[in-house]
Amino acid sequence: MEFRDNKAIYLQIAEYVCEHILLGKWKADEKVPSVRELAVELEVNPNTIMRTYELLQNKNIINNKRGIGFFVAENAIEGVKSYKKVQFMDDELPVVFRNIYLLNIGFDELKTKYETFVKENFNA
Repeated sequence: MEFRDNKAIYLQIAEYVCEHILLGKWKADEKVPSVRELAVELEVNPNTIMRTYELLQNKNIINNKRGIGFFVAENAIEGVKSYKKVQFMDDELPVVFRNIYLLNIGFDELKTKYETFVKENFNA
């Protein structure tokens, strides 16, 4: 995994875990890689993975079954969407809005582009 400099590594790993859940690679009630396993796979310190898992546990995306390991929560997909929506609305959307304003892009143009994007990428 290639890490970006503009965001904390544990948050980038949280995005990685969330993506695996949304893509169905890790399903509800399935065990996720142990802290040590994921640390080795991603070549990071186990404390970084633990910090990621604590964040995701607080967001009800994964659960810790003491002595057994971490598991994908039953309602993980909803938790991931909620977490990512807040992140998008707070962090990314203001940048998009700024560019829309600076470039004088109208909402009709945006709507057309959005509808074309959805049609080409999700209505196959």
